[in-house]
Amino acid sequence: MIPTELIGSIPRTPELLAALSDFEKGRIDGAAFAEAQGRATRETIERLEAAGSPVVTDGEQSKPSFLTYPVEGLSDLAADGVVIPFADGHTRQLPRLTSGPFRYKTHAEEYLRAAKKHTKSPVKQAVAAPSALSLLYPHDGIAGYPREQFLDDLANEAETDIRGCLDAGARVVQLDFEEARLSLKLDPSGGLLEEFISLNNKVLSRFTEAERARIGVYTGPGADQDSTHSLDVDYAELLPRLFKLTVGNFYLQLAGEPDRARVLSVIADQMRPGIRVFVGVTDPLDPRVETAQEVRDHVLEAARHIPVEQLGTCDDAGFAPYADDTSTSRDVAFAKIRARVEGTALAARELGV
Repeated sequence: MIPTELIGSIPRTPELLAALSDFEKGRIDGAAFAEAQGRATRETIERLEAAGSPVVTDGEQSKPSFLTYPVEGLSDLAADGVVIPFADGHTRQLPRLTSGPFRYKTHAEEYLRAAKKHTKSPVKQAVAAPSALSLLYPHDGIAGYPREQFLDDLANEAETDIRGCLDAGARVVQLDFEEARLSLKLDPSGGLLEEFISLNNKVLSRFTEAERARIGVYTGPGADQDSTHSLDVDYAELLPRLFKLTVGNFYLQLAGEPDRARVLSVIADQMRPGIRVFVGVTDPLDPRVETAQEVRDHVLEAARHIPVEQLGTCDDAGFAPYADDTSTSRDVAFAKIRARVEGTALAARELGV
């Protein structure tokens, strides 16, 4: 079989979205909100299994976003952090750290353990890459808390986040490194990207080779409200640097790329023994549901460049990386996932694996 995995997030259930609104307005308490999150997690896992997904996630039903879950509710944050502009004109703004020491309020292990209560299937857990969280530190610094100390604290917290998930039985832990391509837009020289990769590798160096085989990294051009933030950045500028990361698995957006063959050629040049490359074969930003035959053809195209024993498939991105993103329906998301699973199986049969 050719392995196939989703990236992580699934649109939240209607009940959960209503509960979130009620909780924010004080109409329900935290216990009732947590119960709604639990029901949404169970329903999401059941629908993933019904779609044939061999590996499941909690769909990030309980996360405020793929990035801010570690710091949601911390008292030492201000709202005026880094602004991320998207091509359609909307923005997302990160919080800004106001004091140290930096500590996570929530670790991803909590989400993993909650998900494992609802399934016997292998569970994948996505975590925020330390590089992304490094953007919380302000450009003008924090009095009495230098950036170097912040980065040390961040590395320790990120290690704890990953190790907790591995120890709790995650099939794979995926670092969400969506800011990689964006960094080349912010700094075309590549200096910022090299800083990000260095920080991530600093954390990864604390794990054994066997542990890193269960760690992966996802990158894409952004996927929020059917828009991207860096699709105009040449993938060829990113990929040679990205493959410096010492992980066992790479999850790469590809289905929505205008020139897939060119990107696959670049990937082929970067292949090394011991890694697996999962290529995107469905596009969450496209409302049309791909057919299994289209997915099969994408896989066969990728197999002409990537050794089949090192090939996997995924979606181009999560379907709702922020809790309030309702641009894609749950039904469409699960239909795309089913098409990915079935199309990957069709390709595997044609390839004789």
